[in-house]
Amino acid sequence: MALSISSLFLAVGTMSQGTDAGNWIMYIGAQPIGKHAILWNEVQYRNHNALGDLEQLLLRAGVGWNLSENNNNLLVGYAWIHSEPYLPGTDEKRDFNENRLFQQFVTRQRFGRTYIQHRYRIEERFLPGDFRVRFRYFLSVNIPLNQKSLDKGAWYLSAYNELFLHGDGPVFDRDRVYGALGHVIRKDLRLEAGWMSQIQERRSRGQFQLLLLNNLPFTRR
Repeated sequence: MALSISSLFLAVGTMSQGTDAGNWIMYIGAQPIGKHAILWNEVQYRNHNALGDLEQLLLRAGVGWNLSENNNNLLVGYAWIHSEPYLPGTDEKRDFNENRLFQQFVTRQRFGRTYIQHRYRIEERFLPGDFRVRFRYFLSVNIPLNQKSLDKGAWYLSAYNELFLHGDGPVFDRDRVYGALGHVIRKDLRLEAGWMSQIQERRSRGQFQLLLLNNLPFTRR
């Protein structure tokens, strides 16, 4: 099993070499604090290429409250983002930091073998010399392949679409479309490897994604 997962990750990394595709390596966790509260913790290391050409480092943390057995929760938090975009038409970078506050509501449902999640998020973005508000809607679907439910040992297909809207004009910011293969290592840990296409008004770009998720429920069993 470990060999299969390692081979999958190696294949994704090898495919991204020699292309203009980026690579995002991510960890997302949500650990319980007592009966209802949760601690959110997240690290995203984003590269312009396969690895080593930093595009963005994102650190996010928050505290949430489960409203109904992990199926619905509210969360508030803070994110620090360091970005290194290339100047248009050059090989030179600029770098800047962003501080961000966010509030979100997540609801999860299960219909037979299909697990669905909706996330509604508001962000207050403090950029150098600028302040922006952004709205995000995230819809994900997970479907097990070798089992009837997403329990330990399950392989599953994962897909999501996330729409980003500015609080002022232009309204459209970006849209992300994602597809991946995932594996449930144990009840509180799973891995995904896949591809995400990010569509913006003036450019579109793809990223391979390697994602480790810790203690994030699909939905109440």
